[in-house]
Amino acid sequence: MSRENALNLARQHFESGALRADLARRVALATESQRPEAAPVLHAYLHDEIARALAALGFACEIVANPVAGMPPFLVAERIESPALPTVLLYGHGDVIRGDDARWSEGRSPWRLSEEGERWYGRGIADNKGQHSVNLAALAAVFEARGRLGFNAKVLFEMGEEVGSPGLDALCATLSERLAADLLIASDGPRQRASAPTLFLGSRGALHFRLRVGNPAGARHSGNWGGVLANPATVLANALASLVDGRGRIRINGLLPPPIPPQVRARIAGLEIGVDEGDPALSANWGEPGLTPAERVYAWNTLEVLAMNAGNIGAPISAIPAGAEAVCQLRFVVGTDWHNARDLIRAHLAREGFGEIDVEIEASGAATRLDPDHPWVTWAERSIATSTNKPVTILPNLGGTIPNECFAQTLGLPTLWVPHSYPGCRQHAPDEHGLASVFGEALTLMTGLFWDLGNGETPHAVAHETGGHAAR
Repeated sequence: MSRENALNLARQHFESGALRADLARRVALATESQRPEAAPVLHAYLHDEIARALAALGFACEIVANPVAGMPPFLVAERIESPALPTVLLYGHGDVIRGDDARWSEGRSPWRLSEEGERWYGRGIADNKGQHSVNLAALAAVFEARGRLGFNAKVLFEMGEEVGSPGLDALCATLSERLAADLLIASDGPRQRASAPTLFLGSRGALHFRLRVGNPAGARHSGNWGGVLANPATVLANALASLVDGRGRIRINGLLPPPIPPQVRARIAGLEIGVDEGDPALSANWGEPGLTPAERVYAWNTLEVLAMNAGNIGAPISAIPAGAEAVCQLRFVVGTDWHNARDLIRAHLAREGFGEIDVEIEASGAATRLDPDHPWVTWAERSIATSTNKPVTILPNLGGTIPNECFAQTLGLPTLWVPHSYPGCRQHAPDEHGLASVFGEALTLMTGLFWDLGNGETPHAVAHETGGHAAR
C-alpha cells in the first residue's frame, strides 16, 4: 500500500462519520478532573477509550498510578517494532474543564456532540478529545494501510492536565528510560488560523502571582478617615500601574525577555492575528511598542491582571476597604528570569513606594522552544505541506502554555505540536466547538506525518547511518 492509500483510508474514516462517532462517545464522558467524584469516569476514559483503541493496534497498555496521591492516573503504552526504527512519544489528555452546563446556548449540552453546519459542539472537542481522537485515527489508518506502523510508538495519556498536570513531570523523570524516544508529537492548542496547518515547537511559560495589601485599622468610614488612612484599593491600583501601564506595556525590566532571536522573528514575520471570522478586533496601540501583533503573542512577554477585589462591588459602602488583592499572570518566552520573579517584583514595588504589598507566587510553568531550524522541524514541515498542498505556519512557541517542559527538559526530546483546533473554538468556555473542515484536514495530515515517520527518510535515519543521536 502507498502513502496515498493511507491518506484515502483517513479520508474515508472521516467522511463515513466514524471519527464523529468516536468523538461523540468520548464527549459523553464527563471527565471533569476538577471534581474528585469524577475519578471513576477518568479511569474509564483511559481504560475503555484510549487503551482499547491502542490495543487494537498492538500496543501494550498499562494504567499507572499518579505519583501524587489522590490525583488522576496515567496511561503508558508502547508498540516496539524494531530497535533500528525511529521512536515517537505521543501525548494527550482526556480530562476537560468543568462543563458549565447552564451557560451553553441554543439548548446545547457539553456532554452531547451537536453538529451545526461545520461546527461540532461539546466539551473537550477542542481541548483535547477532538485532537487526540484525530491522532489515534491517523495511527489506525497507517496501521491498516501498511500492516504495521513502520516506527516504534510510545504513548503517554494523562487525566489531570486541566488541574495543572500534577505528577506528570515526576512520572516522566521516573520512567525516563521507558519513555525515551527520538521526538515528541502531540496536539493541543489552536492553529494560528483555521485555514492554516500549523506546527508549534514549544509554549510560552505562565506565572501566576497574587498581590495583597491590607489596612491595619480595618475598614473605616470614608468621611471620618478618608485622606488620613491609606486606601488599600488605591495603593494596589497604583502598584499594578507600576508593573504594567495603561497600554499593556510591562514596566518592570526584570520581567522582560531577551531580544527576539532572528530565526524566531523570521518564522513569524507576516503572520496576522485576529483575522478569522468571529475573532475580536485588536486593541489599537496595545502592548509592547515596535512589535507586530504576532511578535507580541509568540515572541514577547505579557503581564495580565486576571482578577482584583476590594470592598463589596455589589453592595458598596462608604468605607475605606479593609484590604485589596489582585491575581496577575505573566506569560513569558524562553530567556525570561522567571525563577526570580517574586524577588524582582518585591524589589520593584519597594522602589516604587509599595513595600507593604505582599507578593505570593501561586503557580508556574516553564517556557520551551525548539530551534526552528531543527532537522525534525524541516521534516515535519515537508510532510504536512505534501499532505495538504498548503504552506505550513511554524510558530517557535504557542502563545499559551502547555506542559511541554516535561518532554523538552525532563525527557530531552525535540517537541513537535500539531494543533487541530482554531482560535475561535471557545476552549474552556460554554459552546466549545471544533470545525469539521479542520478535523478532516488534520486527519489527513497526521496520517501523512505518521506514514512518513515509517518510510525511512527521517532525521533518525540520518543519525543512525552516521552514528549520531537524533533524540537529543
